[in-house]
Amino acid sequence: MEPDFILRAIALGVGATLVMDLWALFLKVCFKIPSLNYAMVGRWIGHFPKGQFAHANIGQAEPVAGETLLGWTAHYAIGICFAAVLLWGWGLEWAASPTLLPALIVGVLTVVAPFFLMQPGMGAGVAASKTPQPNTARLRSLLAHTSFGVGLYLTGMILSVF
Repeated sequence: MEPDFILRAIALGVGATLVMDLWALFLKVCFKIPSLNYAMVGRWIGHFPKGQFAHANIGQAEPVAGETLLGWTAHYAIGICFAAVLLWGWGLEWAASPTLLPALIVGVLTVVAPFFLMQPGMGAGVAASKTPQPNTARLRSLLAHTSFGVGLYLTGMILSVF
C-alpha cells in the first residue's frame, strides 16, 4: 500500500469521524439527544481478548481498564478503515477531485457495522431490535453514518487542495 493512500485514509477518516462527532454534539446540545457512550464500545472491545464478543447488556458487563480511551480510539480507527474503503473503491482519483455520491454511499453503508456487529454484541439486538424504540435508534444510526459520509466529502474537499 502506498504512503499517499495511507495518509489520505488517515486524514479522511479522522476528518469524517470528527464531523460525525460534531453532528452528535449538535444533537446533544440543541435537542438533548444523547450520543453513543464510547466507554461502552471500549468495554465491549475490551472483552474480546477473553473470548467474549456478545453481552446481554454491555452496561452490566464488568468494566475494562481504560475503556473510554479504548472506545474513542476504536471509533477513530474504524473511521480510518472506512475511509480506506472509499479510497479502495474509488481510488486516489476520488481524493484528488472528491464527489458527494461515493462518500454518501460509503457513509450510509457503514451503518451495517453497528446494525449487525456492535448493537447485537452489546445486547441491543440486530439493528437495535431490543431497544425501547428500535426505529428511532435505527434512524439515529443512519443519520450518524450519513453525517460520516458528508464528513468524508467535506474532508476530501479540504484535502484536495493539498
